[in-house]
Amino acid sequence: MSTHQHQSGCCPSEVSQKPVHSHDDGGGCCPPKQKVDWLLWGSAALVAIGFALSFVPAPLPGFVQTYADGVYELVTRMWWGVLIGLVMVGLLSKVPREFVLSVLGRGGSMTGLVRAVAAGVILDLCNHGILMVGAKLYERGASYGQVVAFLVASPWNSFSLTLVLVALIGLKWTIAFIVFSMAIALITGFVFDALERRGMIAPNPNSADLPQDFHFWREAKAGMASVRWDGAFLVDVAKRGVSESRMVLRWILFGIVLAVLVRAFMTGDMFADYFGPTLLGLLATIGAATIIEVCSEGSTPLAADLITRADAPGNSFAFLMTGVATDYTEIMVLKSVTGRWLNALLLPLITVPQVLVIAWFLNMGA
Repeated sequence: MSTHQHQSGCCPSEVSQKPVHSHDDGGGCCPPKQKVDWLLWGSAALVAIGFALSFVPAPLPGFVQTYADGVYELVTRMWWGVLIGLVMVGLLSKVPREFVLSVLGRGGSMTGLVRAVAAGVILDLCNHGILMVGAKLYERGASYGQVVAFLVASPWNSFSLTLVLVALIGLKWTIAFIVFSMAIALITGFVFDALERRGMIAPNPNSADLPQDFHFWREAKAGMASVRWDGAFLVDVAKRGVSESRMVLRWILFGIVLAVLVRAFMTGDMFADYFGPTLLGLLATIGAATIIEVCSEGSTPLAADLITRADAPGNSFAFLMTGVATDYTEIMVLKSVTGRWLNALLLPLITVPQVLVIAWFLNMGA
């Protein structure tokens, strides 16, 4: 029996007679020791230090004060979207895949893309919280075209930020921005689905067919009745939300650090002062939006300044959309989720030309 335990039992704690070394080389049944995620914990430490320094009453040395203020601003703007994203990821982990497929529709179809775009517009989350949900939708079987359409349509099209945008730039421009952003999201998703059908990008390995006898409301009613809304359920949702969002949190925290470092050399006023309604100004706006990580709450007032102070509505639209299409956090998350650089890098290659054309049109029509 002892020989059997040594071969089929797992870790050294289960076989206390003598140490077991066979698991060290990865060939045993013990899981390999996980490596420290230095990017995650290093970025988290730098953000925590900057946030703590922002509460120091005495003035800090120039760059340190800029760094602390920048971290404080971004964290206080982003925390609610990240928190809601964590909760939604935790809840989605409890939802069977069939429900997600039923709501989003069949991947590779126009109906599925329209539903994904509508979900992105309706969902009230910032671009950092929405990344967590998009990654979870991919895991739950949504097609890559649907995920991309969902992400492109989402970040600043939330209900609350739409109201802010109406107050800042007026109803006409707000409606125009929403319509054009939905069109870009729909076209981009369609292109990705076409590339998948042609075999140029790999399909989602998590995809599955919806059972023919699946009835959404009947299954939903039965599922809700079986849920025990107690403390254990809420704790499990929180744990799942955090554990399954580590990949996204890593890039969000790194994005905060990088954004604050860049902000030390490029202020928001530069957008309004130097990015006018010319081709050069439009290209400069897209370049700046690519470099600087600005969350949806921060991009909305800056985009409004490009209309009210620079008289460049196309630049304003480009700033909002390019921040989504070229956002390095989003690109890295897509690469991590799909495991392919091609899938991630195609996002800016497909969306930015569309943004340029529409932005130029808006500037000429202003």
